[in-house]
Amino acid sequence: MDYFKPSELENFTSQVLTEVGVEQDKAKIVAEALIKADLEGLGSHGISRLSTYIARITDNRINNKPDIKISELSPTALLVDGDNGLGHLVAYEGLQEGIKLAKKQGIAAVAINNSNHNGTSAYYCQLACEENMMLMAGTNSPPGIAPWGGKDAFFGTNPIAFGFPYAKGQSPVIVDMSTSTVARGKIILADKQGEKIPDGWALDSEGNMTNDPKEALNGGTVLPLGGAKGAALALTIEILTGVMTGAAISPHVKNIYDTNLTGGANVGHFFLLMDMTPFENGVGFQNKLDTLITLMKEVDLISENSPIRYPGERRQQEAALRSKEGIPLSKTIQTELEQLGEKVGVSFKAYQY
Repeated sequence: MDYFKPSELENFTSQVLTEVGVEQDKAKIVAEALIKADLEGLGSHGISRLSTYIARITDNRINNKPDIKISELSPTALLVDGDNGLGHLVAYEGLQEGIKLAKKQGIAAVAINNSNHNGTSAYYCQLACEENMMLMAGTNSPPGIAPWGGKDAFFGTNPIAFGFPYAKGQSPVIVDMSTSTVARGKIILADKQGEKIPDGWALDSEGNMTNDPKEALNGGTVLPLGGAKGAALALTIEILTGVMTGAAISPHVKNIYDTNLTGGANVGHFFLLMDMTPFENGVGFQNKLDTLITLMKEVDLISENSPIRYPGERRQQEAALRSKEGIPLSKTIQTELEQLGEKVGVSFKAYQY
């Protein structure tokens, strides 16, 4: 592993995107979202995805200059047509409009279609929490999970996230998880790096447990979180993000890693925003939340080496550490980025720590 300055990885990412026609201000939004994932220790959703995004832009499966259209369905609901743009950009713009509406109406629902993979849902939760908003976020994805009792991939890993603003200086409370045992991106990253995957992550095409990421990705399935409960949750997210938005439903969401396909993925996202100001004024939301977190951390520990942390706290701690020490990238990812840089005329080696 070598370590890289976050700011320089972000600059590299932004420049690469600009070289393939993404407008500079839009490229910065996508770059920030990707490197934020790496900063927080989620390399499966960070710069390791960049080469695939660029490939899909260059073969016209992702629109580098989308005409994103936002329409009002009701006083509290928006519909966003992402015009097949980069998912981070489409989701960001939809979220910003949702925040404006929630500040006006107290609550806002944002249904997004015609989008692409949008990274970590935690990123959007953080943006909402900065505006004193609670956010529930979901997205669908290409088939990865079998319905409970089946062996063929049907639902996507369909992550769901919740973000709650916390006191100034504290990380928001953010729960971000796939409805599968593990995010599919971690299996993709393991495959790239030639690593095996742990027991309990995935099945092969015959329904047998596998440690081979290729078997999991090529005709196999990722196991749902908590068995039947995870499969039911995947269905719930599919209704919110595929059915309610008008996007493709998971069996029809195209996989950007499949080079044999054409056309857009038509991924769907769903945001539900709530302004927390009335709850702060009415019941002292922040004080109550602080009391809850304090009581939780006072529970006797199993091990002194494993303190209790609330969801979102680890992200903040990891980001602080990596801001100082740099973001680790494997040799495999470095080589991939060097080759990508050569293709578009942006030197990657210049950005090493």
